[in-house]
Amino acid sequence: MSGRYPNATSGDRGIAAVLWDVDDTLFDHSGAERLAALEHLASEGLLERYGSEEEAAAHWHEVSEAFVRRYLDGALTFQDQRRERARALAGRAFTDDEADAWFGGYLGAYQHHWRAFPDTVPALDALAAGYRHGVLSNNAAFQQDQKLRALGIRDRFEVLACAEELGVAKPAAAAFHVACAALDLPPEAVAYVGDLADNDARAADAAGLTGIWLDRSGTEPGPDGPMRITSLAELPALLAENVAVQ
Repeated sequence: MSGRYPNATSGDRGIAAVLWDVDDTLFDHSGAERLAALEHLASEGLLERYGSEEEAAAHWHEVSEAFVRRYLDGALTFQDQRRERARALAGRAFTDDEADAWFGGYLGAYQHHWRAFPDTVPALDALAAGYRHGVLSNNAAFQQDQKLRALGIRDRFEVLACAEELGVAKPAAAAFHVACAALDLPPEAVAYVGDLADNDARAADAAGLTGIWLDRSGTEPGPDGPMRITSLAELPALLAENVAVQ
């Protein structure tokens, strides 16, 4: 293959690089979100509105997902979706500055609970010599860069491709293709690892990559499900079934 992908040839069929999702793949977003939401609601005197901590955490997540979806659809900016989340969760008609301050209280708690999953660094170590690495995320680049630096793994990734900067989000094939182009590799030479069966693994497959679903919950897969692992410890052996592109 000439010109566009100098790191691959027409005869190559192996995987040369891994693109990674961040939240709930490398980084325990759900755990940090839950702990931070409960702490912030308690500090604001709002936790007693709920019947239980589980109800409070579930409502926080539901509201957050709804406004993040509007952001990904282009209806809100990244900052505006945070402000709308603050207004909805606090039940108050905040000004923008008030919403920023309220949400900032949550962000401080959220950052305090940032953790990589225990299998993240061992998997990256095991794959370091054989594969190139990049990130493709639907979050904003500044936040994912901050997370990866806080976790001590930012230097593992030569590409950081994020939806706000790309102007396109997963599951659109164009998002995967832009990330592959940044690696200067064709889609068939790239694996994508993410925690969502549809938005990550199936979407990557549809875009011509090798989609791998990281199913940490151990969900029983259907007969037509994507390639699946339950821990990143399984990933090196899975990728070793392919010969890396030289």
